[in-house]
Amino acid sequence: MDATRLSGDAVVTGPPIIKDLVGAVPDPELPWVTIAELGVLRGARISGERAVVEVTPTWSGCPAIDAITDSIRAVLTEAGFGLEQIEIHTTYSPAWTTDDITHDGLRKLAQAGIAPPRRPAEDPQGATRCPLCDSSGVRPVSEFGATPCKALMVCNACLEPFDRFKEL
Repeated sequence: MDATRLSGDAVVTGPPIIKDLVGAVPDPELPWVTIAELGVLRGARISGERAVVEVTPTWSGCPAIDAITDSIRAVLTEAGFGLEQIEIHTTYSPAWTTDDITHDGLRKLAQAGIAPPRRPAEDPQGATRCPLCDSSGVRPVSEFGATPCKALMVCNACLEPFDRFKEL
């Protein structure tokens, strides 16, 4: 069995094609970012003709978790591995944090115009920067943006609104 370390403490085991298929499932609310890049995928393994996948939602009431599990099930079913059973478990411990987002995930959020969560350990200043013009002169408009995991901000320099992924 192959083992690959993902963000946080997650380990995904199984044939590389299995972890690649499951990890490549896009987040339904942020389809340019995969569940592996967001750190939502906690584990995946194949045991005989059974697949077991563990996911942790970004929020305990995340409305996207059902769509994520449906997509995982569809990808594994369509892969033609002859799996008799696909188990997808939603786990809440350890809780998901923004530290679980990979560097590729952070980069993709910024490229999509969403300010990625700050990482105080990596950037002690921790200022939110406008993903459109890179200004640090931003202000909050609302604690909730397009989804509960984001806040709505406005840049004082370019005057454009943008979402900021909240730190957890």
